[in-house]
Amino acid sequence: GKQSAMTESKSQVIQRLEAVIRDRQSNPTEQSYVSQLLDDAPMSLTSKLIEEAYEVVHALGDDEENNTDAITHEAADLLFHLLVVLGWSKVTWNDVEQKLEDRFGMSGLQEKSQRLI
Repeated sequence: GKQSAMTESKSQVIQRLEAVIRDRQSNPTEQSYVSQLLDDAPMSLTSKLIEEAYEVVHALGDDEENNTDAITHEAADLLFHLLVVLGWSKVTWNDVEQKLEDRFGMSGLQEKSQRLI
C-alpha cells in the first residue's frame, strides 16, 4: 500500500547517497566535500562523526519546546557522515540493516551480552 511505497522512496535517498559516495571514491573532485573527507580518511571521518554526534546531543538537550527541526537537521548530518564512513569502510547500508534485522526479536540485553562474550 501507500506505506510501503513511502518507505521505499525514503530508502532510495540512502541508496542515492551511497552511489554518490562510491562515485567520489572512484572519481574524486576538488569541489566535492565527500572527496575531501575521503582524502583525509580516517581522521577526517573520525572528527566529523564526533562533531555531528555532539550536535545531535546538543539539539536534544536544547530547552526550546519545538527542537524537532534541529534534531532532524543534525540527525541528517550525522547519518550523512556515517554513510561516508560506511562507504570508506566498504560497508553498505544493507549490511547495517541486515545486522539490525538479525537483532530483531532479540532483547537488547541479550544482544549486548553476546557482544561481550
